Amino acid sequence: MVTIRLARGGSKKRPFYHLTVANSRDARDGRFVERIGFFNPVATGGEVRLSVNQERATYWLSKGAQPSERVAQLLKAAATTEATA
Repeated sequence: MVTIRLARGGSKKRPFYHLTVANSRDARDGRFVERIGFFNPVATGGEVRLSVNQERATYWLSKGAQPSERVAQLLKAAATTEATA
């Protein structure tokens, strides 16, 4: 099954996540099909906290990809901020 999930990056105590489309059997930070955005939970000042390519996310969801719980929340937040902007 194809999932949309977070892949961790960044340094110790300073996480950074890529939103990736990957096979559910692959490792969390391993092989992926496509990167569709990023999430920076410790963004401060002028840094961007969340960036999602909505077009590609919609495409993968239409093809049956299942988002993880956290990614579903992030996609919803990205859609609301894009709609208000």
